[in-house]
Amino acid sequence: MRRYMSVGLVVAAVLATAVAPSFGAASDDPLAEFHTQQLTWTPCKQALECAELVLPLDYTRPGADRISLVISRKKAAEPARRRGILVLNPGGPGGSGLGMPSFLAGSEVAKVYDLIGFDPRGVGGSTALTCRTVPELATADTRPADSEFPKWAAEAQAAEDACHRAAGGIRPFINTANTARDLDVVRAVLREEKLNYLGYSYGTYLGAVYGSLFPTRLDRSVLDSAVHPEWIWREQFRAQAVAYRRNVEAWSAWVAERHDRFQLGATPEAVMTTVESVATALALEPVGDATRTRFDAAVGVGARYRPLWSDLAVAVAQLQAGSPSDAGALMSGEAEDELVSGVFNTVTCEVDWPTDLETYYEDMRVFRDRYPYGFGVLRAAPTTCAFRSFDLPEAAVELERDGYPVGVIVQAEGDTQTHYESGPAMAERLGHNLVSVRDEGKHGLYGSGNECVDRAVNRYLVNGVLPPSSSNCPGDPRPDVDQATSAEHVRAYLAGRGLSAQF
Repeated sequence: MRRYMSVGLVVAAVLATAVAPSFGAASDDPLAEFHTQQLTWTPCKQALECAELVLPLDYTRPGADRISLVISRKKAAEPARRRGILVLNPGGPGGSGLGMPSFLAGSEVAKVYDLIGFDPRGVGGSTALTCRTVPELATADTRPADSEFPKWAAEAQAAEDACHRAAGGIRPFINTANTARDLDVVRAVLREEKLNYLGYSYGTYLGAVYGSLFPTRLDRSVLDSAVHPEWIWREQFRAQAVAYRRNVEAWSAWVAERHDRFQLGATPEAVMTTVESVATALALEPVGDATRTRFDAAVGVGARYRPLWSDLAVAVAQLQAGSPSDAGALMSGEAEDELVSGVFNTVTCEVDWPTDLETYYEDMRVFRDRYPYGFGVLRAAPTTCAFRSFDLPEAAVELERDGYPVGVIVQAEGDTQTHYESGPAMAERLGHNLVSVRDEGKHGLYGSGNECVDRAVNRYLVNGVLPPSSSNCPGDPRPDVDQATSAEHVRAYLAGRGLSAQF
């Protein structure tokens, strides 16, 4: 499906990425002409400077087709303390990272690193992979009937066919491994022996792939909100629905303890029964703008963010009474992602997906019943990858840490985009130290206002001091049940937090 429920969230893609090169490219280096190219820096958005590189489309044939890559830079604020470059990536796949250096401009790391952002291959100002949009064939529904499943599959196939027609010959080469290779050219062009790396969400996988391919060229690395190394990519999608359900169950337990205040049920099970009764009633007759689908999505989002728990409980109580919700921002409708960029639906197809549609339909039956919150059924539905129209030029990179220093992984317990178990799994795979953010639903912690996380990451990136092998930071506090709840409160909280389509 090419649509995702925004439920009042402001989409914010605020991170970036960069790289470093091989010092003194040898004459027999097949990438010598790329490593030694000279950059022309010009002012660009947000008080940054930008430059354009030329790269091979296919690294097995560097003398053939070429693409461009745009990078951004904010030089270290304290040059005397400079310790190299810090490459930034916001995730996606397909997120633009050109603005990331500005996002971190006031941080401690900006004092000692040149912050490097970039538009990955296929994205934005770099040689773009664009796909045509297709008509909507399926109705957005968190609990679709079996008879609707073929429409979801037909829309996914139509989107893949449209991308195949529009993407030209570059699509097979838009993948994580080649993006990591691009970063190493960036490193070389910037005349850096090593690069340091900070990646969020999908960017954690990109960082892990870079370290696996170029272990001697990676220094310090932070992977914030990591993907699971064994869930690339379908299982990572499915786990998102599980994470939403876990948050709703945690919220239900909190509400049950405050039955005198909210009157939604004295046990977690009773609260969940109330939620389901409201969903059933809305399916028969919407209340204002609140439909069952919007309600399911809003329950997932409201339960994810602890400071909104009281608002969500009040909204459910109001809808139970048949009244429009004062916290209506949680039910503020849907937004369409037109997917002008085809990068997401290309990079997530860099591994094989099931091609038997019944595999997806079986999952959809389970997910619409067990995981309706946050639009869980979408995570089980067939994507364009079930109909992939291009051959994979290489297998996925085997992740390992063999030759670069121990890094840091940050993971929130209630993260719905990268399930909590992903962090410990990536930490174990790479031998990195893990910072767990307890009782927190945010996705992307460093730089978001969590002082404990900022302190641990800054100390590591600036001074090289690792946090404990496993440590905890507190998340945003749960609300005071006596606080006022309103649409304005919900909007004020959500306005500063972004939610990408998937990662």
